[in-house]
Amino acid sequence: MSVLASEWLKVRSIRSSYLTLSLSLAAILLGYGLAVMAKGMFDSAPPAQQAKARIAELEEVVVMVPQLCLGVLGVLAITSEHATGLIRTSLTVVPRRWPLLAAKTAVVGGLGLVVGPAAVFGTYAVARWVLGDRFSGAYSVPFGARWPLLAALSLTVVVFALLGLGLGAILRSTAASIAILVGLVYVIPIVIGNLPEPWSERFGSVMIGALPREIAGDFPTDSVYGSLLPPVPAMVVLAAYAVVPVVTALWLIRRRDA
Repeated sequence: MSVLASEWLKVRSIRSSYLTLSLSLAAILLGYGLAVMAKGMFDSAPPAQQAKARIAELEEVVVMVPQLCLGVLGVLAITSEHATGLIRTSLTVVPRRWPLLAAKTAVVGGLGLVVGPAAVFGTYAVARWVLGDRFSGAYSVPFGARWPLLAALSLTVVVFALLGLGLGAILRSTAASIAILVGLVYVIPIVIGNLPEPWSERFGSVMIGALPREIAGDFPTDSVYGSLLPPVPAMVVLAAYAVVPVVTALWLIRRRDA
């Protein structure tokens, strides 16, 4: 508990933590702005175009903001100590090492559990409020039919936080770890989307962007990702994105010098 308290104090003492958390929650404002813009375009369109108009789920669009922000927070939670040399002090105080990484995992993961649902469900609420029954009732679907996807999207924020922490502990480089996170969100999906079939569908199905809909059992025909995994395997793959880097980091931190 003392190690956990000290890690919580470290996170609260760094200004970048407040910046990343604020930007994560600002995703709600981004979602609101997109919803208002979409509402204006819909209302100004002729009835024939309104009947055919469709809109992407805004929470799936803006969730990339808290994903990256919490991923960066996870990276900085460990690489900032390596950059300043504080890691040597931390490992002197906690010589067994694994409690240190476990405490960081608990703190970073806990923040993801708070910020993820707040950003995702908050975006959904404002989009539903602004858009109403426009776009063929995309946001008038009962909440009970949407919450599995919203919950899965929220979990991806936790996964990115732990993935960032694991990458930071493995690579000990802020730039390299963040580059990998950005690649997972933006670069790799583009590369996979340009692969020939069936490889595009196969690799796309295990990308983080595809997993929430696979977990929820919602398989759109126009998705840029694949949709081959049933819900349970998709949940296992999503968990592996967080567990494998953290376990690898735990193995390395016990076997190499600070």
